[in-house]
Amino acid sequence: MAFDHRKYAPFKPVAKKDRRWPDAVIEKAPTWCAVDLRDGNQSLIKPMSVAQKQRLFDLLVKLGFKEIEIGFPAASQPDFDFCRKLIEENRIPDDVTIQVLTQARAELIERTYEALDGAKKAIVHVYNSTSTVQREQVFGLDREGICDIARNGATLVKEIASRYPDTEWTFQYSPESFTGTELDFAADVIDAVTGVWRPDQGQPVIINLPATVEMSTPNVFADQVEWICEKIQYRDALSISVHTHNDRGCGVAAAELAVMAGADRVEGTLMGNGERTGNMDLVTMAMNLYSQGVDPELDLSGMAEITEVVEACTEISTHPRHPYAGELVFTAFSGSHQDAIRKCLARRKDGDVWNVAYLPIDPSDLGRRYEEVVRINSQSGKGGVAYVLERDYDISLPRWLQIEFSKVVQSEAETNGGEIDSHTIHHLFEERYLKVAKDWTLRTYNLHRDDDGVRADVVVGADDTSVTLEGRGLGAVEAVSDALTRRFGVSIAVEAYDEFALGEGTKANALACIRLNANGRLCSAAALAEDTTSATLQALFSAVAQEVGEQMPEIMDSSESVSA
Repeated sequence: MAFDHRKYAPFKPVAKKDRRWPDAVIEKAPTWCAVDLRDGNQSLIKPMSVAQKQRLFDLLVKLGFKEIEIGFPAASQPDFDFCRKLIEENRIPDDVTIQVLTQARAELIERTYEALDGAKKAIVHVYNSTSTVQREQVFGLDREGICDIARNGATLVKEIASRYPDTEWTFQYSPESFTGTELDFAADVIDAVTGVWRPDQGQPVIINLPATVEMSTPNVFADQVEWICEKIQYRDALSISVHTHNDRGCGVAAAELAVMAGADRVEGTLMGNGERTGNMDLVTMAMNLYSQGVDPELDLSGMAEITEVVEACTEISTHPRHPYAGELVFTAFSGSHQDAIRKCLARRKDGDVWNVAYLPIDPSDLGRRYEEVVRINSQSGKGGVAYVLERDYDISLPRWLQIEFSKVVQSEAETNGGEIDSHTIHHLFEERYLKVAKDWTLRTYNLHRDDDGVRADVVVGADDTSVTLEGRGLGAVEAVSDALTRRFGVSIAVEAYDEFALGEGTKANALACIRLNANGRLCSAAALAEDTTSATLQALFSAVAQEVGEQMPEIMDSSESVSA
C-alpha cells in the first residue's frame, strides 16, 4: 500500500522522571522576537518588497515588539539593503533591537557585520545544523566536526564584533534542528559556543532551541527544553529562547510548554506565517496569555489593522477561523450558543471578571463589535434572534414570541440559504407583527373605570372613515375584546400578553406583544406606541385583523360609522 504507516518510527521520549514543568504556571510574558521579516519572508511565494517590509516593521514596533529579526543580510541583497535602510534612515527606535541571521561561515559573518554597521543595538544570530540526519546524510561529519563549525562561528562573531565598539551586541546561537539532535550532543555544542562567548563575564547571549521541524508532541519538546536548561553551563547568565514550527499543528502549544519548562524567550510570526505549515503564531500565544489574565506586553487591541497589514505584506488571507484574528472566531450561529451568550451579556456588569459562555475573551478588547458576535442563519434559535433585535433595535421580546418569531426567521434562512442580516430580521418582524392594516389603525380611546370595571370607547379605522367600538370588562384589554365581539362576532381569548417600555423618560416608546385565540385560531401581533395602553390596543387590533381580515367588515348600520 502507498499509504503505509510502518515506514515511520515513533519519536523517542526523553527519559526524564523528575520533570517539573507540568506543575509550572506562566505568570509573565516571555521576551518576544518577531521573525516575520526573515523566517516569514523566506517562506513566501513572492518575497516582500522594501515598502512591504517597512510597513510590517512599523506595525511590529507599534505593537510593542522590542526584538525584531529583519533578515539574512549576508545571503540576500534585498535583506542587506533593507537592514542598511533602517539604520541609515534612523528608523529603529532606541528601545528596539534588530536581529539578523547568519550561518556559521566566515564570509557570511563578515558581511553580516557590514550590514549592521552603525546600529545602536543588534543581535547577531548564528546557526549550524546539529541533527543526526543532517550530520550523517547532508554534511557527512561526526559530532566533533559539527562542534568545530559552531565553535569557529562563535569565535568569528565575537572577534568581528570587537571592531564595532559603538554597537551594543547580543550574540545568539541556534543548534538548527535541535529537536532532531541527541540531547547530550546539543548540550555539548551549546557549551562549546558559550565557552567562547562567556556570558558569565557580561556578554549578553541567547541560546535558541528551534523545533526547525516539529517532530514530537509538545510535552516531549518541553522535556527537551527542561533537560537542556538543567545540563548546560552558564544557565543563569543565558536567555533561553525557543523557535517552534507547526508541522504537527502544535507550534503554539509547544512554545507555551517550553516557557513552562524554563524558556525565557519565544520567536514567532504574526498569524503564524512560515515554512511548510508555519511558524509559532505570536498573536495566538500572546492572546492565550491575555485570556489568562497575564499581560502579554504587546498591544493587540487593533486586530483589524494587524490582519490588514499582514495580509497586504504577505499576500496571504487570514482564515476566518484563525484564533482571535479570524472574521468568525467570535461569531455564534448555533441557537443554544446564542442564547447562552445573550443571557451572560445581559447579566454582566462593568468591572466583573469576564465570564461569558462561548466567548473566551471580550471581543471588544480586540476592536471587534458585538454586532459580529451573534449572526443568524438556519441553525440559529430564539436567543440569537432576540439578541439581534435587542442589540440593534432596542426591541425586547417575551419568550413565547422569541420562539414563534425565530421560526419565521429560520424559515426565511432555509428558503434563501446563508446568513440573515440584522436589517432583514427587523424587516421580517415588522411585516409579521408590527404592520398595521389601515382599517385597523387605532385612532382614539377613552377608558372609564367604575365599580363594575372598565368601559372602553375606541375609535378605529382609516383616515377617511372610522368605527367607534364600545365594550366593558375588568381591564382595558377585556373591555376592548368585548367591544370587538359585540361588533364582529369574533370570540377572543388572550393567551399571552407582555408590554415593555423602550428607552427612558416620559416620551419613551412602548412595545406591546399579544397572542390571541380568535375563533379557535392563534393570532399574534405587536405594536409600538408612545404609551403602553396605545401599544396594547393596537396590538390587539392587529391580531384580530389576522382572523377577521385586513379590511373592516361591512357595517350593517351605516349610522354607526363615524367620520374621522
